[in-house]
Amino acid sequence: MSRRGRAVAALLLAMATATATLGVVGAPGAVAAPGRGTERQARAWLPQPTGPYPVGTTSLQLTDDRRDDPWKPGQHRKLMISFWYPTTRPATGDDRAPYMVPAAADHFGSAGSVGQSDYVFEPGRTDWAGIRTHARTDAPALTGGERPVVLYSAGFGDPRTWGTGLVEDLASRGYTVVTVDHTYDASEVAFPDGDLATSVLPALWAQPGLDAGALLRKMLQSRVDDTRFVLDQLAGLRHDKRLPAGLAASLDLDRIGMVGHSGGGSTALQTMHDDPRLKVGVNLDGQLHFPGPDGRTGVFLPSVAEDGLTRPFLLMGTQDPESGSYHRQPGWDALWQHSTGWHADVTLTDSRHGSYTDAQSLLPQLARQGAISAEQLTDDVGDIRPDRAVSATRSYVASFFDRWLRGHDDHLLDGPSPSFPEMVYER
Repeated sequence: MSRRGRAVAALLLAMATATATLGVVGAPGAVAAPGRGTERQARAWLPQPTGPYPVGTTSLQLTDDRRDDPWKPGQHRKLMISFWYPTTRPATGDDRAPYMVPAAADHFGSAGSVGQSDYVFEPGRTDWAGIRTHARTDAPALTGGERPVVLYSAGFGDPRTWGTGLVEDLASRGYTVVTVDHTYDASEVAFPDGDLATSVLPALWAQPGLDAGALLRKMLQSRVDDTRFVLDQLAGLRHDKRLPAGLAASLDLDRIGMVGHSGGGSTALQTMHDDPRLKVGVNLDGQLHFPGPDGRTGVFLPSVAEDGLTRPFLLMGTQDPESGSYHRQPGWDALWQHSTGWHADVTLTDSRHGSYTDAQSLLPQLARQGAISAEQLTDDVGDIRPDRAVSATRSYVASFFDRWLRGHDDHLLDGPSPSFPEMVYER
């Protein structure tokens, strides 16, 4: 059973564990917490993007009129997505987009939310709404031709914001990134009309006699369906007046890749298997095997592991007890043996499952302010230096997409690198 699974009544038993926050930027002073007397809320900052371009962002609601919501029968499936893309002028001060909108931030930080249960930070002790990104809301897109598109999917139970550090960095390097919230799976999704859709998974997991493997398969399939719907919508968005100037015209839909963490990494590779529009994929510590009905025994593989992939993919593991080299994971090993496309595997030493997410940068800052215990911090993100984890994650993900979507090879993925001794490389 994974650490994240234990934290939420074993919710993600076979395929996911907690996510983590990237970076190690010093946190500024705290501010008063609403309704908590003199107690002060912890503050945190995301690491700066490293690419040459300023970043813009915009959010959009999509509704699939042809599909019932898998978790709420009788209503159409609706999603929130965000675009992150190169723009012309950097954001400063209050121009920077918030990390989470207030309603989502309040729920994410509250006692018993999926986010709080997964990461075991002190409820109400962090000003999640006060965290700012480095992107300017609704900024015009940088002109100068079409740019590769990368989709991002967060882990089971995580909101789409939980990978913002990596996403902003890719956008600053010239990619247009589309982040997808998987409604009623994610801890919470805030919609423009004020609706806040919270995760149904804890309640489902608590049902007597639940078939754990069946639930996990449903979670993965609903995410693949979401992703394919977003791919369908991207072409139509070329003429959507809701998007900032130049953004729709910048989308190169012949060069699309996907990266995801945990269940999002599983989603990336399964969608690659099912949909040829995805040319390449990166799996950040997402398992590719299911348990049996009891949630503990048996190994059942999704079709991507049974069939393999003919297009390039990268596996990025951690030293979480349930991760590591592809040899140690039945789903990864099957995928490796059955694939004919280019593939490689790297493992980040001294890391944990959350080390590929924003947990890696945000949680250490919160720990210094007493909003999460030192023991829990280690359980979430390991002992690796946050700045090294952030740098390695960004560098390997960008190197992979540059090589296969742009034709620019920096040779980082040719073998072990002296620049990143933390990464154990296998091919």
